[in-house]
Amino acid sequence: MTAKPIMIQGTMSGAGKSLLVAGLCRIFAQDGYKVAPFKSQNMALNSFITTEGMEMGRAQVVQAEAAGIEAEVAMNPVLLKPTTDVGSQVIVQGRPLKTMSAVDYYAFKHELKPVIMESYNNLAERFDIIVIEGAGSPAEVNLKQDDIVNMGMAKMVASPVLLAGDIDRGGVFAQLIGTMMLLDPSEQALVKGSIVNKFRGDPEILRPGLTILEERMGVPVVGVVPYMQVDIDDEDSMSDRLSARSRGGVVDIAVVRLPKISNFTDFIALEAAAGVDVRYVAKVSELGKPDLIILPGTKSTLADLKWLRESGLETAILKLAHAGTPIFGICGGYQMLGRSIADPHGVEGGGEMAGMDLLPVNTVFEPEKHTVQSQGTVQTVGGALASLSGTTIAGYEIHMGTTTLENDTPFVFLESDGTTKDDGCAYGNAYGTYVHGFFDEPQATKALIASLLSAKGLDAHAVEAVDMAAYKQEQYDTLARGLRESLDMDLVYRILEEGV
Repeated sequence: MTAKPIMIQGTMSGAGKSLLVAGLCRIFAQDGYKVAPFKSQNMALNSFITTEGMEMGRAQVVQAEAAGIEAEVAMNPVLLKPTTDVGSQVIVQGRPLKTMSAVDYYAFKHELKPVIMESYNNLAERFDIIVIEGAGSPAEVNLKQDDIVNMGMAKMVASPVLLAGDIDRGGVFAQLIGTMMLLDPSEQALVKGSIVNKFRGDPEILRPGLTILEERMGVPVVGVVPYMQVDIDDEDSMSDRLSARSRGGVVDIAVVRLPKISNFTDFIALEAAAGVDVRYVAKVSELGKPDLIILPGTKSTLADLKWLRESGLETAILKLAHAGTPIFGICGGYQMLGRSIADPHGVEGGGEMAGMDLLPVNTVFEPEKHTVQSQGTVQTVGGALASLSGTTIAGYEIHMGTTTLENDTPFVFLESDGTTKDDGCAYGNAYGTYVHGFFDEPQATKALIASLLSAKGLDAHAVEAVDMAAYKQEQYDTLARGLRESLDMDLVYRILEEGV
């Protein structure tokens, strides 16, 4: 079996490529095909750990879920996790390779083509269709040499391309026509159609423009996709959810928006719960007096702790903590809540910093990254979140630090890789864990919200937590329906069949 490919490229980052790929994966799966997503190179701080303990971008995990299959690193062979404004950790086939500057990576990336093709061919032998996602824009002329993710990828596997533009940002006709004009003739030949994405209104008013679009680009408009309200995991810091404001819920949860925040998908289950507001705050004036403060994961714990300190947020959080507000830390956020963080091997540049001293733990960074799926049970804990005691949780760990407790106050008892271990710490009203996805289990979300309601003197028995697995499937079906109604799927199948 050799899979037929089709590729979604965009006129810019945030044009909606990931969502379009997820929707097409769902449609092809509904139509009886074995379909897999693929993105040769992903840049994101939201990552996922597979059952084999490999790390990959969450966008392809979402797309695999939409396709009804288990995610695997072959779907995202290269992942870049930014560590600074000009450097990233390079993860190849699920394992960290090295941290490189943008200049060094640009010179190195052509060496990854064999790895990319090995991963793609692995999938192509097992699936009927592969839906490929590009990155950024194929018209970034300064990056076209040795391109491995846009037209370079399309050429490597002879894939037809659908070019998507974002009308919500304005100038969609210039986006699409301008992008086409900047492509080489050989690249233009790969483009078989365009998509106008995120439209609000009646598509008929676009008709004159669509005719011009087809004339100038020389390819048909495959569809005008509406701005769809689907709640699906976001890939990176461009996510709209990071700028969400209060909706007047009874429970107010503030998540600190760290500069290198990672895996903010940890809180989607809380956002979906009725009566709960999840706000992302980046300055003291936004903090207010929430019912719970969460310090999320981060790719740069030391740098983000320094920012937290310099911004005044640390002082504000500590003041609320000492007044009784519960504080919850995940991964890097958990490390920050401790007494010290040491980096003797230079994982994050070296040095040592005092933590926030809310948990009696100390962290030492190590060169080896710990990546594993985990499940377990919350220990008997006290404080404001005592009702979490005994709840079951499941998720995954991604961290390079080892954290030791100064006393016997573990938070969770975990089972992973056939072994058992203690995880995290609970002390007073402060709680920390390394487990991403902690709140995805309805029992954990329900217990947390019940605790917060009880603290406010409200009925804790009226909590309705969302079954995230079922919720996600509903969202994928909603997405697929929207795409079927707005795309010419007969044309999509014809493009897929004819190839290039």
